[in-house]
This record gives sequence, structure tokens and C-alpha cells, in this order.
Amino acid sequence: MIKIRPYRSTDWPRLCEIHDSSRLDELDLTVGADAFLTLEQTAENEGIFDGQLMVAEVDNIVQGFIAYSDKEITWLYVAPAFYRRGVGRALVRQAISDSASTMDVEMLEGNAPALELYRSEGFEVVKRIEGTLEGNEGFAAAGLVLRRNIKSG
Repeated sequence: MIKIRPYRSTDWPRLCEIHDSSRLDELDLTVGADAFLTLEQTAENEGIFDGQLMVAEVDNIVQGFIAYSDKEITWLYVAPAFYRRGVGRALVRQAISDSASTMDVEMLEGNAPALELYRSEGFEVVKRIEGTLEGNEGFAAAGLVLRRNIKSG
């Protein structure tokens, strides 16, 4: 069973483990692992604590996390051992339940598992962006902006 709860400072080491392992998987699908930066290196500049930060526990161990405002999902990472086991979906649904009538998410183009999850929860691609990787501007990247309207799902 998946339990969603607010982040506690004692969760930080586990969030770093989850982010760092799953971020490498994400980059392997998109811009390449050479663009990797740890959560320690990026969290503050990329505003992980600016909105809500929730974690998903399975058997009392944090296996995923999501950061969001009422209009945007800004971070979603799941421990690799828990991919496709409902953790990411539970976190997205929590964010949706706390959201305004419209919620956006930006993701790297090529991350098919993330795109599939967001689409299955009612998000639609509204824009493609080419530029550099946010937080690591030395790397070219293409991203997608997805939007979910309350009416869509």
C-alpha cells in the first residue's frame, strides 16, 4: 500500500538517493548521463521547496517524491525498484487533487515512461521547447509542456 505524506527533513537523504538514481535513467532516455547533477547540487536553485513537497511511502520507506504548486508539477521522481508499481501515479494524483483548474508539467522529450504516465492522468502536450537543460545549461535539450484541465480528467 502506498501512503502519501508531507516531506520531513529526515527524508532528505532518501530523496537524494531516489533522485540521483532515477535522474540517471531519465537522462539516459533524453540528453545523456553526462548532464547529470545530483539533487544536492540542484535542489535549491530549482526550487524544490518552493511549493508542496510530498513523499510516497511503501512499507514505511520513502520510494518517491513530488514537488508542486497549485498550477505546476515541478519534480517527480520514483525509486527505480518501484517504477510502474503505482508510486508515481499516486503522487501525480495527489498533486492533481491539490491543484487549480489547470496544472502544467514540463518534461524532457524522449522520456516515454513519464509521458505515458502524464497522458494517462489527463495531461496533453501543448508545447515543445528547444533550448538548454535547466540547471545545466551546457547541454542542449528539448522539452515538452503538458497541461491538464479539470474538465479533461
